[in-house]
Amino acid sequence: MLFTLNTLQLVLYIAVLLLAGQGVLWLISGAKAGNNLFYQLFQLVNKPWVTAARWIAPKQVANHQVPVVAFLVVGVLYIAVTLAKIEHCVTVAMQGCK
Repeated sequence: MLFTLNTLQLVLYIAVLLLAGQGVLWLISGAKAGNNLFYQLFQLVNKPWVTAARWIAPKQVANHQVPVVAFLVVGVLYIAVTLAKIEHCVTVAMQGCK
C-alpha cells in the first residue's frame, strides 16, 4: 500500500512541477510561447493531464484556461494522496514509513 501511495505521489508531484513550469514559461514568453521549443515540450508532456482536465471541465471553460484547471486538479489529487499516505502511516504506527 505504501509503495503504491509513494508512486502515485511521485507521479502527481512531477505533473504539478511540469504544469507549473509550463505556466511560468508562458508568463515569461507571453504571446510568443507557442514558438518556444521548451514550451512545446511542456505541452507535449502535459497533454494527458490537460486532456483529462478538458474532459472534466465544463464547456464554459475556454481552451486556454484548461492547463490551469489541470494544475488545480492535479494539485488537489496530490494533496489527497499525501493525506492518504499520512493516514496510512499513522494507522500502521509508522512501520516502514521512515
